Amino acid sequence: DAVVCGVDGIRVVPMFQDRDRLGFAFMANEVSSERRVEVAVARVAEMMQAARAAGHPIACVVGPVVVHTGGAPHLVRLIRDGYVQVLLSGNALAVHDIEGALYNTSLGINVDTGLVVEGGHHHHMRAINAIRRAGGIPQAIDQGILRSGIMYECVRHGVSYVLAGSIRDDGPLPDTIMDLIEAQDRYSAALKDVRLVLILASMLHGIGVGNMLPSSVRAICVDI
Repeated sequence: DAVVCGVDGIRVVPMFQDRDRLGFAFMANEVSSERRVEVAVARVAEMMQAARAAGHPIACVVGPVVVHTGGAPHLVRLIRDGYVQVLLSGNALAVHDIEGALYNTSLGINVDTGLVVEGGHHHHMRAINAIRRAGGIPQAIDQGILRSGIMYECVRHGVSYVLAGSIRDDGPLPDTIMDLIEAQDRYSAALKDVRLVLILASMLHGIGVGNMLPSSVRAICVDI
């Protein structure tokens, strides 16, 4: 490869490419908490339908707040309907998704009523221990321990998932990759053919994935 060395600045003039200015652009769209979001949601749905029709994989970068706020059933439906081929996240999403599947709580809060469950603060650790005893998420499904949830549907429908670990993780789950370099490589490999990325309430993993994407990939960020 030709490599430029030296201390002088270099002006780069990229080829102009007209893009969909009515679509999503950083700091330049009409999405606001003070406006109706139905139009934006419909546009996202159109992008997802177009990607699936063209055979392009769709990736979801998901934070645990999706589970905390009751969004898990909707993500499950997208997975079942074939709109998710790659799921990228961390230990917390899987833990609280599994907690919800086993105990119907998230961080000890009943996901249906929003009320604190007595002893519920133990649930996420009990969920971790159940998966560790089984040997991992696929093994827990095979043994009939895990029967629903985001991770369950990912395994059942062949969705490629990568859980990147951090120093703050509880457990972690056996499926969580604690070697950051390996996790980064796995993220990059999973994104290879992706043309549409949905970042769902995840600043940490969302920024990481954003740094790996070429400008040709559409990235849609749903704020926490």
